[in-house]
Parts: sequence; structure tokens; C-alpha cells
Amino acid sequence: MSERSVSKAKRGKRWYTLIAPEQFDREELGETVADEPEKVQGRTIEVTLGELQDDASANNIKLTFKVNDVASDSAYTEFVKHELTRDYLRSLVRRGASKVGATITVLTTDDYRVRIQPVAFTTKKADRSQEQAIRRIMIDLVEEAGRERTFAELVDSVVEGRLSSAIYNDAKTIYPLRRVEIQKLTLEAHPEEVAAEEEAAVDVDADDVAVDEA
Repeated sequence: MSERSVSKAKRGKRWYTLIAPEQFDREELGETVADEPEKVQGRTIEVTLGELQDDASANNIKLTFKVNDVASDSAYTEFVKHELTRDYLRSLVRRGASKVGATITVLTTDDYRVRIQPVAFTTKKADRSQEQAIRRIMIDLVEEAGRERTFAELVDSVVEGRLSSAIYNDAKTIYPLRRVEIQKLTLEAHPEEVAAEEEAAVDVDADDVAVDEA
């Protein structure tokens, strides 16, 4: 490509400011460049909670946002994932102690499907029945949180540590715990996607019904 062509290509590109959702106070997340607004749609950006809150102690929490709307020079995003860094998770592991995890999929009150992965770390080695009891508490509390909260409210309860604290307070009665965290939260499906899947399932069930012909 000639220098003139390269220069022309650069001039055709435009910078877009990535904006966080309202629940994250419309903070600026960064910038991205593209020659057409359509090419910005669907892009993702990962930042730490510490960067959003100007708090270095929260740099162990990664948040992922996805562009779902572009207007002028702004690219608006939705929240799609919360995840703890691998280094932080490794720092919580202790020899001679137990790590208890679970993966739970819930449907929020506004019909978002979300996968949540809590994890608990005990002070010493728990036996199998104690681990199962801790895991049962995790599942029950996460399912309850999904039934009672909107997607935004559920995300807030995870990011702010309220859900992990609730699990800790209940599960510590089973066996002494050192820490409980929500290892990952992932948005799996939007309400319209959930509705389409349910409709498709109904159609399949209808096709499976045998019809007796006279």
C-alpha cells in the first residue's frame, strides 16, 4: 500500500469513547477506533473495578463490557462479565484447607439468564459432607438472589460483595471459613433470547405430540 493510501485510511477512521452502563455511573471506560460505527458494535472492553472506582484494592476484580449502541462519538456498553483475577484466586488457596465451588444458572426477575460461580475457602480441611452442605447453601442463596432481583440488582449484589457475604454468614455455621467470593458472573442470555428459546422449546414439544387420525 502506498503512503498516500495509508494516510487516506487513517483519515477515514474515527475514535469512539466507550461508556459504562448507568449502574456504573456512565464512566468512560476507554476508547476504540473504527472506520464505521457498525464495526464498533459488539466490541468488548475489560477494566478492573479498581480503575472504575479509583481504588487499587479492587484491582483483583475484572469487569467486561460490550458495546450495544453507538451514537456520534460515543459507544455505549452493557455489563457482561465479572471475574476475579487468577493471581488473586491463587493467593486464597492454602495447603491443608478445602476449596468449595459451585456453578449455578439463574433467571432474574427481568428474564436475564446469568451464570454465577461462588467459591469458599475453609480454614482447614473439611470432610465431604461439610463440603456438600456448604455447596448446598451456595446454590440455595444464589438461586434465591436470582428469583428476587433484576439483572442490575444481581450484578450490584455481586460487585458490592453482598451476595458473597450472605453465603459466608450462612456457610460458616457448617465449617469455619476464611473467605467466600463470587469467582465469576456471566451474562448468558438477554430476555428476548430466553423468550425465543422457550418458544422454540414449546414448538418442539408440540411436534412431539402424537395425533390419532380417524
